Amino acid sequence: MNVLSLFDGISCARVALDRAGIEVNAYMSAEIDKNAIKVSEKNYPDIIRVGSVVGLEVEGQIDLLIGGSPCQDLSIAKKDRKGLEGNRSGLFWEYVRIKKECNPKWFVLENVASMPKADKDIITREMGVEPVMFNASLVSAQCRKRLFWTNIPFSLPVDRGILLKDILEAEVDDKFYVKKTMNLSTHQQTNLREVDEKAHTLCSTMHKGSHANGTTLIKVGHIGNNDAQANRVYDTDGKSCTLSALGGGLGAKTGLYESNDRIRKLTPIECERLQGLPDNYTEGVAMTHRYKCLGNAFNVDVVAHILSGVKNEMSHL
Repeated sequence: MNVLSLFDGISCARVALDRAGIEVNAYMSAEIDKNAIKVSEKNYPDIIRVGSVVGLEVEGQIDLLIGGSPCQDLSIAKKDRKGLEGNRSGLFWEYVRIKKECNPKWFVLENVASMPKADKDIITREMGVEPVMFNASLVSAQCRKRLFWTNIPFSLPVDRGILLKDILEAEVDDKFYVKKTMNLSTHQQTNLREVDEKAHTLCSTMHKGSHANGTTLIKVGHIGNNDAQANRVYDTDGKSCTLSALGGGLGAKTGLYESNDRIRKLTPIECERLQGLPDNYTEGVAMTHRYKCLGNAFNVDVVAHILSGVKNEMSHL
């Protein structure tokens, strides 16, 4: 199979192809982020680099066109979002152009589920298929709702029941902890533990999150003076929140979690596991870049599940 991956990032689509058992003849990657490229080339030195999607001209047969166009102007996380008119999310139109020019047998387009209906309708019109909302929580320990437009036949899998505690590292360096001790809140009682002078109080606002489509987020409170996403603390008996590439605050990129009566961020290895990647897949770039690359990435097991539909179709040829 000849594959063209647009907005390729750290080549999670390449990992997914391997996991789905699909043989790759040529894997062409359109990506411009130098750190993402460095990670990809470390893991797959045979990848063919084709540069930016802007103005990209494709020659030869493309069997699979795949990519997740930028979501920054579509996501509810951005104020005053401009949708498909924005500089980043407007790159969707390059995907449309390239799809028309190379006419692939199979295509997959991914983007955030939280986009406005008007933009979703435009993408659906251009792709010619209705999107499927696939929450990565079904195949991993991460809540990550994404829309997929594809002509590959597939159905959603049964929830594998993976919780965050199932993928945590056994030992974690102190640098990932926000504080050593905290106030622990429950529905009926508050067990006050000794806190050191640098600790903030964990506010007693425990509740369980939504339980739809495999999603289970268990919020136990928040640190600081407000309940902003970056300050919220979750229980490891549930799922993780969605990994993010951007944003400030202690838990902005990974979420904050109560672990062994302490509050901490997730490690890069744990984030790799949440995205279905091998341990240390992103090793070789700075930690901040590892988090960014992982926040921008596909969930490998989600994409592998979708691509298994290609495997099934090919087996009947």
